[in-house]
Amino acid sequence: MGLLSLPLIILAAVVIFGFKAICIVPQQEAYVVERLGKFRAVLDPGLNFLIPFFDRVAYKHTQKEIPLDVPSQVCITRDNTQLTVDGIIYFQVTDPKLASYGSSNYIMAITQLAQTTLRSVIGRMELDKTFEERDEINRIVVAALDEAAISWGVKVLRYEIKDLIPPQEILRSMQAQITAEREKRARIAESEGRKIEQINLAVGRREAEIQQSEGEAQAAVNASNGEKTAKINLAQGEAEAIRLVAQASADAIRTVAEAIRTEGGDEAVKLKVAEQYVEAFAKLAKESNTLIMPANVADIGGLVSAGLKIAEGSRTAGTAKAG
Repeated sequence: MGLLSLPLIILAAVVIFGFKAICIVPQQEAYVVERLGKFRAVLDPGLNFLIPFFDRVAYKHTQKEIPLDVPSQVCITRDNTQLTVDGIIYFQVTDPKLASYGSSNYIMAITQLAQTTLRSVIGRMELDKTFEERDEINRIVVAALDEAAISWGVKVLRYEIKDLIPPQEILRSMQAQITAEREKRARIAESEGRKIEQINLAVGRREAEIQQSEGEAQAAVNASNGEKTAKINLAQGEAEAIRLVAQASADAIRTVAEAIRTEGGDEAVKLKVAEQYVEAFAKLAKESNTLIMPANVADIGGLVSAGLKIAEGSRTAGTAKAG
């Protein structure tokens, strides 16, 4: 029995020794190995060999990006307003050795430093600025954490504020302020609209008056031109009428002259003159109580002969002019 148990004991020891000597490190992880309590090496991902009972894996670190929730805390702003703030940190272990020996608990150290830095940054700002400059707050916190975390083997990538919660009284006053501001903007917009409307109406009236005055001026010019044209046409018509009357008179005289030169014309003229002479005295006696008689009433034939001499003289002058 003793001889059979010895090989089994040796085999068991070899198996145990083999298991202790082999160490498989997963991807994106790093194992810190100590030999007899002293740092020896950082094992890379893959198959690694250790000396059993001398080497041991003291620390295991993941090298993935780690999100870390920062507990909410009360911060006091520059204008003495309380804010409840919480956030989240994204960091990554870049040096497993420093992460193992640089701090007893680098996660707690990062968390506490983030809270104290956040209180310091918010304490330098007024309440309204904390809402407007969240990106600036995040940048300052990341810079402060990254500078301190170098000695811990940690790289701080980002910090984000999740919530900024003021007291309920401040929230109500902020809501009232926002409502008043919006009402103010609405009134301003309405007044601007009315102003623009009045300006447009005034401009429209001015344009209408200008158009009306220009139309009236044009109408006056057209009327003046029309009146001028009418007068010109009237004058031309009267001149043409006078010319036509003169032409007709000349034609009538010419016709009479021609008639006198014909055979029997003298006797016709004598007869016509005598008739007109008698007719004139008849009208004069009929229209007036006073009757004007020639000195020698019986010598009517002499008057007729005188008239014929005048007609003869006119005919002779016309003939000489024609010759």
